[in-house]
Formats: sequence, C-alpha cells, structure tokens
Amino acid sequence: MAAGTSNYWEDLRKQARQLENELDLKLVSFSKLCTSYSHSSARDGRRDSSDTTPLLNGSSQDRMFETMAIEIEQLLARLTGVNDKMAEYTNSAGVPSLNAALMHTLQRHRDILQDYTHEFHKTKANFVAIRERENLMGSVRKDIESYKSGSGVNNRRTELFLKEHDHLRNSDRLIEETISIAMATKENMTSQRGMLKSIQSKMNTLANRFPAVNSLIQRINLRKRRDSLILGGVIGVCTILLLLYAFH
Repeated sequence: MAAGTSNYWEDLRKQARQLENELDLKLVSFSKLCTSYSHSSARDGRRDSSDTTPLLNGSSQDRMFETMAIEIEQLLARLTGVNDKMAEYTNSAGVPSLNAALMHTLQRHRDILQDYTHEFHKTKANFVAIRERENLMGSVRKDIESYKSGSGVNNRRTELFLKEHDHLRNSDRLIEETISIAMATKENMTSQRGMLKSIQSKMNTLANRFPAVNSLIQRINLRKRRDSLILGGVIGVCTILLLLYAFH
C-alpha cells in the first residue's frame, strides 16, 4: 500500500515537473514575442509619415500571441489540477510519516505555479498595451495622412467656416444693439408715461381741492370767446360799411 501511494506521489511530481518545464519554455517564447512586437512597433514609429507599409508579420504575431496565450492558460490549468491532486494526497489517510517533506515539496510547486501565473499575466498585459498603443498610433497617422491629402479642400472649407462665423458674430452684435435700443426706448416711454400720469393726477387734485379756481378759469375762457365774437362782429360790420361807402 505504501509503495502504491509512493508511486502515485512520484507520478504527480513527474507530471508537475513536466508541466513546469513546458510552461518555462512557453513563457520564454511568449516573452520574446512581446519583445519583438515592441521593437517592431518602435521601428514603425520612427518611419517617415509618408511610408504607409504595415508592420511586417503584424497579423501573424497577433495570431501567435492568441495561440500561445491559450496554450499557456491550458498548461497552467493542468498544473493547477496536478497541484490540487498533490494537496489531496498529502491530506489523505495512510500517507507516510514524511508528511512535512511532502508539504514542503507541494509548497514549492505551488510557488512555481504562482510565479508562472504572475509572469504570464504580466507579459500578456504588456503585449496588449503595446498592441493597443500601436493601433492608436496607426489611427493617428491615418488621420494625419487624410488631413494632408485633403489640405486644400480643408483650407477652403475652413476659410468659408471662418467667414460664416464672422458673419454670424456681426449679426449677433447688430441684434444685441437693436435690442438694447428698443429696451432703452421702452424705459424712456415708460418714464414719460409715468410723468404724464403724475401731472394729470396733480391737476385733478388741484381741481378737486379748489373748485372756485376751476370755475373762474371756465368763466375767463367763456369771456375770451365772447370778446372774440364781439370783436369779429365789429370788424365785419366796419368792413361792410367801408365797402358800401367805396362803391357809392
């Protein structure tokens, strides 16, 4: 029984070491892929803006990245499963008395798994960041080329837009001035209407307070009209008499 359990443990250790060796090689290749992509991106960034040639093997590098990432994730999952089996073995009944040594071995394999996992995620994140930056820079270069290719049309459009903008600003200024004049006129008319109402109110107040004065003013006006009528009649009669005398 002890021999069987010992063989089972050794088989698990062999599987773990094999997976660890495979992961080590895969991670080295994965890191080199990321480094080569970074260098090719830097060379492309130093190219002349008129050079629109894409990165050499850029799409193939992306496919290699996806393939290697999947393979590494599968190896990590398999190594995690082996470590779990080793942990179950150390906790099962009938394990030899060298439990402390087994736990130490298990912990070492767990540390290796943790290091590989951390290295994989770090390299993957760096690759994704470089690829996103390269895509962004490529988009910016395309925009610059598009702007340069249509610079004449763009300048003409810009000039027209500026003229239209100035016209709109002048129109807004004239409208604001017209509105200001209208508001000032309205305020002036409102003030004059208030003054007229105040004068009318004062006159009504005086007339109500001094009815005798109002009556005297009316009499004076009637006398003026009567005197005017009398004077006009006298002048008319004298004119007629002068005409009759002149014809006779």
